[in-house]
Amino acid sequence: MGKKKVTSTDIAKAAGVSQSTVSMVLNKKYNVSFSKETVRKVEEAAEALGYVPPGRKSRKGSRKERLLVVFCSNLTNPYYVMLLQGIESRAKEQGFGLFVCNTQRDLRMEERYLKMMWELRPLGIIYTCNPSECFMGLVEELSVHIPVAIINNQNEKLNVDAVELDNSKLGRMMARHLLELGHRHVAYIAPPLTVRQKQRSKRVEGFLKEFAEAGIRDNVIIKAAKEELDLDIAHIDSEYKIGYDLTKELLSETKEITAIVGLNDMIAFGILDALQEAKIKVPGDISVMGCDNTLFARMHKVALTTIEHFVIFKGRDACDIIMKKIASHNSKYSEIEPISTYHVEYEPKLIIRGTTSYVKRRKKK
Repeated sequence: MGKKKVTSTDIAKAAGVSQSTVSMVLNKKYNVSFSKETVRKVEEAAEALGYVPPGRKSRKGSRKERLLVVFCSNLTNPYYVMLLQGIESRAKEQGFGLFVCNTQRDLRMEERYLKMMWELRPLGIIYTCNPSECFMGLVEELSVHIPVAIINNQNEKLNVDAVELDNSKLGRMMARHLLELGHRHVAYIAPPLTVRQKQRSKRVEGFLKEFAEAGIRDNVIIKAAKEELDLDIAHIDSEYKIGYDLTKELLSETKEITAIVGLNDMIAFGILDALQEAKIKVPGDISVMGCDNTLFARMHKVALTTIEHFVIFKGRDACDIIMKKIASHNSKYSEIEPISTYHVEYEPKLIIRGTTSYVKRRKKK
């Protein structure tokens, strides 16, 4: 027979008090006053008898929360919200909870969260972007003990599982579309192109390479925001403002361009509004492109031409990788645990909508 369950009546007999007193003391009903001696007697009797409160499991039988941690560089860009949506939908299906670490591209915040992982010990960690280069070693060290998946730029060399994105290919696709439409004088607007944000630079490099192969690399104007902007906390309109402000600046500097590209859809929306304010027709006078195919890309007044690279699916895949690693660890079929590295990549797709068209022939004066 199993061990008899200890009740509040048993504790009352051992402590020499009433059952109602035991109930109120153990449930910390402080609206009734008890002497320190009474409280001490009840608590010591409960501990000696091994009392477990109803609805709770003993510490020995408790189960750790099925928790996954997600690192995000910011939550103001719909791209990261879409990744989270994909991760959360899969995690929920599998009964996992999420703890989101918004680093705001702050090295101190990222380091603080990474150090917390040793104590928090989640069942898995997902990075929605490349870890900062100075923490690559720490992330790889964590991955030895906790499954880690990174949604990263394909060109980064990391010995961890990854859902990969070839940003250079995205840039090339954007450039190729504009070249096919006859655009020879274009501008590319981007957030700060810092060393830490290599994925941005890869997208720009791919774009420039395509124009270089067409022999007109010098016809591309790159306008990137100042590096200090990456030190500020991102606001909901931060990237929109980059597109808007740099387009206004661009229009004051040149009249030759026939197309403007935003590194992402949020920047492209800022470009569109700046052009509208300047009474420049899109795509009649200037074509505009974005990237990421966020929800808003098809909700704007003129639906945005953009690149679809299946962001939500990437979030789900990153979560699937973690699940596979957990399952592999929990169901060993030999004394040696297999070492596997997963790499998933989607082929991006050009989504042509209403903001790009063939170059309008300019009338000869």
